[in-house]
This record gives sequence, structure tokens and C-alpha cells, in this order.
Amino acid sequence: MAERGSGDRGGFGRGFGGRGGRGDRGRGGRRRGAGRREEEEKWVPVTKLGRLVKEGRIRSLEQIYLHSYPIKEHQIVDTLVGPSLKDEVMKIMPVQKLSVIPVRRGYWGNKIGKPHTVPCKVTGKCGSVTVRMVPAPRGAGIVAARVPKKVLQFAGIEDVFTSSRGSTKTLGNFVKATFDCLMKSYGFLTPEFWKETRFTKSPFQEYTDLLAKPTGKALILEEDKVDA
Repeated sequence: MAERGSGDRGGFGRGFGGRGGRGDRGRGGRRRGAGRREEEEKWVPVTKLGRLVKEGRIRSLEQIYLHSYPIKEHQIVDTLVGPSLKDEVMKIMPVQKLSVIPVRRGYWGNKIGKPHTVPCKVTGKCGSVTVRMVPAPRGAGIVAARVPKKVLQFAGIEDVFTSSRGSTKTLGNFVKATFDCLMKSYGFLTPEFWKETRFTKSPFQEYTDLLAKPTGKALILEEDKVDA
């Protein structure tokens, strides 16, 4: 009867050799991760808006919102906002950082101090979930469930009454409905926006010569050195 050993089992023993392969794959993954970080550091914008932000022609998000330019590169937000941007994982979804919107705040009653609540009643919807926000007096706090309360805190809302309907246990739709509600806060034309608008050239028109220049990634060819 043959003895038990790694040689008799056809090289399928639980030795260090089998685990070594896994270790090599792990080290290879780390190299790929380091390469991705280097690519993120060397940002090459692919949109006109990204080029203007990198050149320093656009220095604030307000300029982007004024002309309703879509943000298609997350580096734009990182460059303009920087370390002051706070985030929290509510649900893993693609292009989260690109969903940046201006949030309009207002008052309940007299305009004393800083804006603290939503300017008017707004309603947002996503799927079967409907979220409605109503202005609240100062000191009332955020009367909402856990999910919309976290979103409203990031939006800078201090006092608001909310109500929700539908399948609120669906976290993604609940967050999107709250997001849609905040996005509609600029959809109402109130008297403070009745002033005459002075139209100016958009950054794309103002910096036409800069954007007309061709851009391309610089390719650095490294020659293989052969030891004599």
C-alpha cells in the first residue's frame, strides 16, 4: 500500500507551492491598482468643460450651473470643490460624483439670518416612491426618515417637514426621490428672480481660441536597455 505523500498524489499536496500562485496573483492586482491611481493623478480632460477647468478659466461650480453645462468628469468636482467635499455611501451606484446639483434654500416667515429651509413646497418622485417637502420654522429640525434625513443634512437644510409614499424600503428609489425633490427647488420663479437678466458670453464662446487647439495624450516611449 502506497504511503500518503505529496509525490504520490500527483503534485496536489497542500504545500507552499499551491498557495504561492495565489500570492502572485494578489501582488499583480496591487500593481494594477497602483497604475490606476497614477492615471487618476495625471488627469487628461476629454471634454471642453474639463479643459477649461484644468486651465483655470472656470473657477467655481456657479459658473457651470449658470450655463447649465453637464459635468461628465469627476475630476472637475475634485478640482473646484477640493477637500471640502463630503460624501457618504448610501448605495453603490455608478457615476455618483457626477450627480452634483445646486440646492436652493429659503425662509419660513421673516427673512432673518441665513436661509435654513426649502423655499417652497416641492415634490420629487422616483419609481413608486414620492417625497414631499414643506418649509418648517426655525428650530423644527429635519422631520424625515433616516435615508432622506442624511441627504438633507448634506444639502445644508436645517429645518423641513417631509412626507413619503410608496415602497420606501427600496433604498435607491428613496434616495433618488429625495434628490429629485431638491433639484426642483430651483424650478420655481419667485420675485427675487424677477430682475432683468444680463446675458454674457458662455465660457465656450469666450475661450473659443483655447478650445480650438488640438489636444492629445503625450506618449513617452521607453527604450529597453540591454546590458552588454
